[in-house]
Amino acid sequence: MNEILAIWAEWIKPSAGLPTVQWSILLALAAAAGHLVNRYSGLPKVIGYSVVGAFAGLAGFTGAIWPLQGIGLFLLELGVAVVLFEAGGRIPLRWFRHNPMVLVQSLVESTLTFILVYWALGLMGVQGLVAESLALLAMAASPAVLSRVAIDTRAAGPVTERAMVLSTLSSLYALTLCSARAGMMPQGEAGLASTLFPVLVVLGMSVVVAAVLALTLRTALRVMSPTSENTAILLLALIAAGAALAANFGGSAALAALLGGMLLKQLNPRPWSWPRQMGTASSMLTMLMFVLVSVVAAQADWSAPVAGVVAVLVLARMLAKIAGVAIGNVGSGSSWKQALWVGCAMSPMSSVALLLVSQYVAASGPIGRQIAGVALPAILLMEVLGAILATVAIYRAGESSKPWAPLTRGPATGPVHES
Repeated sequence: MNEILAIWAEWIKPSAGLPTVQWSILLALAAAAGHLVNRYSGLPKVIGYSVVGAFAGLAGFTGAIWPLQGIGLFLLELGVAVVLFEAGGRIPLRWFRHNPMVLVQSLVESTLTFILVYWALGLMGVQGLVAESLALLAMAASPAVLSRVAIDTRAAGPVTERAMVLSTLSSLYALTLCSARAGMMPQGEAGLASTLFPVLVVLGMSVVVAAVLALTLRTALRVMSPTSENTAILLLALIAAGAALAANFGGSAALAALLGGMLLKQLNPRPWSWPRQMGTASSMLTMLMFVLVSVVAAQADWSAPVAGVVAVLVLARMLAKIAGVAIGNVGSGSSWKQALWVGCAMSPMSSVALLLVSQYVAASGPIGRQIAGVALPAILLMEVLGAILATVAIYRAGESSKPWAPLTRGPATGPVHES
């Protein structure tokens, strides 16, 4: 691919630069692949996005160099922030007062994931600090993948909602603990107890940025229509500004966006949804994020020893998610069968995990590279396999209003609109 691009660059001089042309073509291919995958297999579009990005990364695509930095890192942070803001805006804090066992279920699931993954990696001979960092990383599910699966399957119901809430909360824990742990990496083998102060710093600064974001949006919603395109532009611009500033003050851009969405839901409890214009921009940004994640993850060092560690991590994580949700299911208002499908729906890993890996690499080059060597293949695997498992879980739970069957072309009776 590099040789082809070198020849191409000799005679084509695009005004926006060759990387812009490369990314435009790649995103066009990803959009087409996502549509075809969904149309002819019934699987979510994110699988098509990921496969195209993975092929590009394996072929030597140079548009996203690891470790991410500059505009690539900002686009990843912005995509994660937008997804987590939307996910946080769906969680009413009052719900936990009426059903506190959901919060207990979330804590049990995340804690068991950390313990089981850390123990399994230790048996594989992984260094303690690396195993600890990977175990913290494994706590994070992917609200981005799960939300796209729910959209493509037209899913709604207790399993889908519970999986979204637990995935969002697990991302909250992972963002807080991993950001703090990354800040402690230069000090070497420090225990989790010594990360209490960094955790408070990350959480505190993120809460401050989130409060400013939520209050500003709450004020704007008093005078602006929620369906206005100007509101959508304001919303996206403020999230982008928060993402750019949060990390500079010692917080986490993604965590600030997540908490901002939750606070806005608390301040504005009436049902609200993204404007249509924001939905289109969000979909484009989300697709870019999935392609970016798979392009970067495909650049990992694939080898037999790494594959064994990745397989152990993935298996331990999946078992811990299912077992944790089941253990915490007592008194949470869902059946044991629903708990099984919720645990399966929490399998995906994607952009949140990649963002955290980039923090590890930036904090400590040698240790960060060891973490990335295992995490990147695991992220790519679970972005695709996790999306399939989440789709199966939703259909098995009976919460999809769309039959799982390839669309067939019949006689044209009118325009067909794709949701």
